[in-house]
Amino acid sequence: MDFSKKILETNYSPIRYIVPNIEGAIARGIKVHQMHIGQPNIETPASFFEGLKDYERKVVAYTNSQGLKELLDAYASFYAGLGIDFDHENMLITHGGSEALIFAIATICNPDDEVLVPEPYYSNYDGFLKMSSAKGVPIQLSGDNDYRLPNREEIVAKITPRTKAILFSNPSNPLGTVLSLEEMELIRDIALEFNLYIISDEVYRQFVYDGAFYQSFLNMKGIDENVILIDSISKHYSVCGARIGLLASKNKEFIAQTFKLCQARLCVSEIEQFASARLIGDMPEYMNMVRGKYLARRDLFSKKLSEIEGVSFVFPRAAFYLFADLPVDDTELFVKWLLDEFELNGETLSFAPGSGFYINAELGKRKARFSFCANELDEIERSVEILKMGIKAYKGIKNI
Repeated sequence: MDFSKKILETNYSPIRYIVPNIEGAIARGIKVHQMHIGQPNIETPASFFEGLKDYERKVVAYTNSQGLKELLDAYASFYAGLGIDFDHENMLITHGGSEALIFAIATICNPDDEVLVPEPYYSNYDGFLKMSSAKGVPIQLSGDNDYRLPNREEIVAKITPRTKAILFSNPSNPLGTVLSLEEMELIRDIALEFNLYIISDEVYRQFVYDGAFYQSFLNMKGIDENVILIDSISKHYSVCGARIGLLASKNKEFIAQTFKLCQARLCVSEIEQFASARLIGDMPEYMNMVRGKYLARRDLFSKKLSEIEGVSFVFPRAAFYLFADLPVDDTELFVKWLLDEFELNGETLSFAPGSGFYINAELGKRKARFSFCANELDEIERSVEILKMGIKAYKGIKNI
């Protein structure tokens, strides 16, 4: 029996594929400090569970393929507060941000069409592109330049007649960077000149620190027809398992065409939509609390990590990830070794190998993404100590 070319060329998740190694370590009685996945440990707001209790319909039926009215209303009100005027006809509720990305790419790309992707990028973009037989074309970013966009000429040189869009996360997963106004204007101008879509994945917008500049691409003038917004409640409100996302655009024809895909998959769970409508909106106390926790974790993790000889990174200004260069030959082999063979007083550590965040995996062999959204301060301090001793032991074994 044969399989499709696109599924054979699709990689397993570089974040989730080490789960068997983690489970193996736990089965041996090892405590694993898990920094490989962006699953917050902060409690979901009580309003979500109150919404579940208030769901009293006698039949759990199909709902509108576009989304539940209460949730669309909540999103429209929320975005109005950000200076973005959305009607229901601008929005589609999706199974998390992932389905929003899959639908966006499927709507605009034919097989072998190309999408520009600044790399390192969110690792699942690769799989989403391959679902539509589209190709990711890397715009290479460098830590030597603080992972900022290259000049206009370097980006334009990658555009061909098959280029359909520029795709990125802002704030960035895995980098923790935020696009400057100048970078946003560069993307805007290129998109307008070459008639490209801008797929702006903004699921970490709530977590920007140190007064860093941030705005949505939908706050920019003159590009309403180009911008496709990806959003999700998963990270904002610590409800990753609810799988509620949003695909939005002022381009009404794009929304109308994408709606066909929403109808094909029928609808998103009415129960989760009903409960999630309680979350969207004015929750400043909760968001300030969460942001404060992540900020303290970032500061401690960055400080301790910088004390390890041979480790380098660009200080993250947003989200809850840190992307580092480690003094090892291959971070994939290293993290598996940590989980399979190393322990420090019954404890070890997991992280996401950097190769999965690049189209050319070789560029990420010495890099690693750490998530600090699920670790309290004492766990972070312990994790860095494990990493430090693990690197020392591994380098001794490998004669690095």
